[in-house]
This record gives sequence, structure tokens and C-alpha cells, in this order.
Amino acid sequence: MATEHTLSIIKPDATARNLTGKINAKFEEAGLRIVAQKRIHLTKAQAGEFYKVHAERPFYDELCTFMASGPVVVQVLEGEGAIAKNREVMGATNPADAEPGTIRAEFAESVGENSVHGSDAPETAAEEISYFFAGIEVVG
Repeated sequence: MATEHTLSIIKPDATARNLTGKINAKFEEAGLRIVAQKRIHLTKAQAGEFYKVHAERPFYDELCTFMASGPVVVQVLEGEGAIAKNREVMGATNPADAEPGTIRAEFAESVGENSVHGSDAPETAAEEISYFFAGIEVVG
């Protein structure tokens, strides 16, 4: 498996409960390195642009409102098969379906407030990373 980069977002529900360190520990314990990170507060318009792929879905407006409701931590994770590994560590979107020990099983409050976001494919990861980070900000 190749070394990859993937985007991770620690969402407002998790930052509000001061879970950034616990979530990052799970990534690091799984062998992922945090090679870029910043705490930001998205506007609804910025969240809308980031999640534009979901614009036609019924949950889009609620998602954008939620993502703008408080600070998030955006970060780039690096590692062997980082995209799949990150998704494994995050767990299923619905915390009721998430495997024990995953971020969502332990920390998510609901399907909508599920603590983390992660890229789902190499192309998506590249696009999502470039939305938040300049190339010189990603250092391994």
C-alpha cells in the first residue's frame, strides 16, 4: 500500500467537548501522522462550498449550518493507505453502526453530529486538502 494523504475534520460537536486530543490520539495510535493542522471557524458559505457535492441532498442546509456552528480542526493525515485507515478509525457515519473503539462509536452524538469527517477517495482527498491548505503547509 502506498503512503497517502487524507483530509480529516474534527467537527464542532467534538471541538465543543474538547475532544481534539483524544481524537488525534486515535489517529496516531492507528499509525497516521498529522502533517498539517489548524483550528478555524467556517462561515455557512464556506461550509456550503466545501460540501457542494451534497447540495441536492435534503440534509445539505442542516450540514452547512452545523459545520458553521463552532470551530473545527482541519488536518491532513499521512500514512500507508491513509484514506482507508482514517475511515476505519472514524467508524460508520451512524454511531449506532460504528464498531466499538472507533471515534464515532465513542464520541458521536448522532448521525448528523458525528464528530469527524474524512475523505473517501484519493481524488476527493486532494481536492479537500487543497480547499484548506497550501502545499507548503503540509509537512511530513
